[in-house]
Amino acid sequence: MTPVGRILAAVPTGLTRPVILIDGGAGAGKTTLAAALAQAWDGPLQVVGMDDFYPGWGGLAEASRAVAEQVLRPSDPGYRRWDWGRSKPAEWVPIDPGLPLLLEGCGALTPASRALADLGVWCDLDAAERERRAIARDGETFAAHWAEWRAQQAEHWRRHRPWELADLRVTVGQA
Repeated sequence: MTPVGRILAAVPTGLTRPVILIDGGAGAGKTTLAAALAQAWDGPLQVVGMDDFYPGWGGLAEASRAVAEQVLRPSDPGYRRWDWGRSKPAEWVPIDPGLPLLLEGCGALTPASRALADLGVWCDLDAAERERRAIARDGETFAAHWAEWRAQQAEHWRRHRPWELADLRVTVGQA
């Protein structure tokens, strides 16, 4: 079964508003998986990428906290978009609390966020392939920040062990 098929089969039935979190290292295929899942989803689905609200290259931990504190909160959920071109916060982006939600990004799965979600997914992929994919996707922009980002991921993984919080572990499109 494909990763999308596995996720669709794992979403608990009878929910009016499923919340799915997808985490994994940079380049593991989270965004690709989210896009494929959105295409296969029956009905409306809000897809939020954490790339939209990491507060700069050093902001993985802050964005990870925002998942539980802002994005998934029951009242006025949403996030402050990060303007990458201007390196500063931008407008508030509201999330409809009545529509299913898929959130993907490094840092999505913590004990606090997992408690507010219906399904957690971890994207597995070896480090060398993840780095190759990430640099191929984002070029020198990401290459210049790779070591900093890798250190933040390692700290997130050390503190939260997100793969252990996941209901499913998937691999997206091995090269």
